[in-house]
Amino acid sequence: MRSYSNTYIFIFSSVMVIIVAALLSVAAITLQPFQKKNVEINKKQNILASVNIESTAKDAELVYDKYITESFAVNSKGEIKEGVSAFNIDMKQELAKPLEERSLPVFISALDSSKQYIIPVYGKGLWGPIWGYVSLKDDLSTIFGANFAHKGETPGLGAEIDTKAFQSQFFGKEIFNEQGQFVSVTIVKGGTANPDSKYEVDGISGGTITSVGVSHMLKDCLSSYEPYFKNIKSNI
Repeated sequence: MRSYSNTYIFIFSSVMVIIVAALLSVAAITLQPFQKKNVEINKKQNILASVNIESTAKDAELVYDKYITESFAVNSKGEIKEGVSAFNIDMKQELAKPLEERSLPVFISALDSSKQYIIPVYGKGLWGPIWGYVSLKDDLSTIFGANFAHKGETPGLGAEIDTKAFQSQFFGKEIFNEQGQFVSVTIVKGGTANPDSKYEVDGISGGTITSVGVSHMLKDCLSSYEPYFKNIKSNI
């Protein structure tokens, strides 16, 4: 059997590591535009889902352009911020900033001769981040639709937030009470929600922490838009 010196083995190993690293770098750079595109398409699908419009990876862009008529960002006073792309805003990063420094995205759809205001939400579940979109009718209080997703909640428990069974409970709920005060929607213990209540829905049995996370997410994120909602209402 032929033997090799330590120097040869070291040089050979180094060259192989460099070659493999170079190939991985080229692959990563080559695939990056495709990965970015897939993320954009998935985001458009989720926005559409919040207004109860189904789409596929193939038609999401066309459907999005058809139904999403406007998008912009507002500040903590509810004023539109010029030159800011709502679609490119990372809610995780924005929520880490003081409220007065945030850029808050708003997407508007046009269905059935009326407007829907789509608001992104972001929070924390049991095992990781949770996020989604909530759409409001043009009264800026009644929920038109909701779409939630998660990174690593427990299958059959907290992961149920991304099912239609859970999300459909939010349709028709209110985030402002009859006195015009912001109250959000509270997720209560599964099976205990008052069917006549406009402000609560049933949580997921066995997924209490995730349910509470959704409840806090809605309150924290939607409350940031309260000045914007009131500005629009005052002009109606």
